[in-house]
Parts: sequence; structure tokens; C-alpha cells
Amino acid sequence: MKRKPLDVKSLLAVVVVSIGAAIVNSSVVMAQAPKTESAPAPATEAKPASEVKPAPPPAPPATEVLENPYGIEALWRQGDFVARGTLIILMIMSVGSWYIGIIKVLEQRRMLKDAVEADDKFWHTHSVQEGIATLKEDSAFRFVAEKSWLAAQHHATMQTKQLDLNTWVGMALQRAIDVISNRLQSGLAFLATVGSTAPFVGLFGTVWGIYHALTAIGIAGQASIDKVAGPVGEALIMTALGLAVAVPAVLGYNWLVRRNRVAMELIRHFGGGVDMLLLGRGGRMRRDSES
Repeated sequence: MKRKPLDVKSLLAVVVVSIGAAIVNSSVVMAQAPKTESAPAPATEAKPASEVKPAPPPAPPATEVLENPYGIEALWRQGDFVARGTLIILMIMSVGSWYIGIIKVLEQRRMLKDAVEADDKFWHTHSVQEGIATLKEDSAFRFVAEKSWLAAQHHATMQTKQLDLNTWVGMALQRAIDVISNRLQSGLAFLATVGSTAPFVGLFGTVWGIYHALTAIGIAGQASIDKVAGPVGEALIMTALGLAVAVPAVLGYNWLVRRNRVAMELIRHFGGGVDMLLLGRGGRMRRDSES
């Protein structure tokens, strides 16, 4: 059975019909899809530049403060009564040393100033009594001159003079100088004691800290760093505090002793001049009056 040849016209008709059906179907689908319309943006009213508020500055990043578990504060909180007592003793030593040092420096400065005043005023008067009146009430030089002058006046009124005027005035002058020397040296013994004992007090705290370290190792059964760091830190802090208290005390003691020696030389020199003046040996006052 022979097939009929395909007609070209009929083939074109089929193609046209199929294309038209496809177009119709696509238009129907687009018509059925929901239409989404974007809402219009609200109109914003422009503000002048003066009314525009600047943006706040950004907040700084929060910094985390780490507490040192091995400092002096931790030592005071975690230490027992022995460690706290050692810290209190070292603190008392330090405060006492600085207080005495400052007081002695002020006292020596005032004495050196009084020496200049005595050299300018006392020796330019006509008598010892007038020279005493020119000096300050609390001056060490006035104390020496006044005691020597009173001794000379008392010797003149004595009925039985078993000692001569030279010995009598010399003894009074030496007693006055000894009183001033003792006043200058007061407090220096504390500095010497602190300088010699503070390192040993700190060493005691060191030994106590090592004892706690060994105890922590024995309880833990192992020598871990977290068990040993705290007690060993206490030991090192105690050693450092002992040295920090002792070194200023020793240096201050040596410096104050040297300044006391200079001040006492000025006192002795002034006292010798007063002694020669009272005994009629041609003291500085007579030489100034003759010139």
C-alpha cells in the first residue's frame, strides 16, 4: 500500500495553527499571574543643615580589667595573720623612717639658718646679754649663750668659789652643747634599727611564704605552677618590701649623721667664742668692736 505524498499546504497550516495555540496559552498564563505593584516611597521633607543632628560617636570598646591574683592586695586578702602582721610591721617601719627623716631635715635646716643669724647679729652687739636678745627664743645658739652667761653671773655671786670661772663656765657650756647634741641625735636610733632589722623582717616573710608553697605542694601531691605561684609570689613581695624599707633608712641615717656633725661644729665654734668673751680672752665681739 503506497503512502500519499505530504501536501505542503497542509503542513504549513498545521504549523501556523500550533504557533497560534502557543501564543494564546502564554497570554492566558500571564493574565492569570498576580500583579505586584511596589508601593511608592513616602516623600521625605528635606531639613536644613542646622536642624540635622550629628550622629552620636561610637561607644568605646569595653575593656576587661584582669585582677592580679599575686599582688600585694591579694597577699593581704589571702594571707594569714603572720603574713599580715609582717606587712604591718614593715609599713610602720617605713612610715616612721620617713617621718623622722623629714623632721630631722627640717630641724637641721633651721639650725643652719640660726647659725647664719647668730653670726650676723650676735657678734655685732656690745655685750653678751644684748647679743642673746637678738636671737630667737628657740634657737640653739641662744640656748648656749644664755647658759654660759647665766653660769658666769652665778659664779660672780658665789660666796665660796672652789672652782674658777674658766672651769665653771666651761662645764655649763659643755652641758648645753650635750643637750643640743642629744636633741639632734633623737630619732636616729630608730633609723639605725630599721636599717638593720627590716631585711630580716622581710626574710621572715620570705621563709613563711616558702613554707606555704611546700604545704601547697604536699597537699596537691604535685608541683604545679598554680599551686606554687601564689606562695612564692608572697615570698618575693616580702623580700622586696624588706629591702625597700631598709635601704632608705640606712641612707637617711648616714646623711643625717653627717649633717649633725656639721651643725655641732657650728655650735662648738659659737660656744668657744662665747666662752672666750665671758672670760675676757678677746672673743669675736671684742675684735669687731675694736675694728
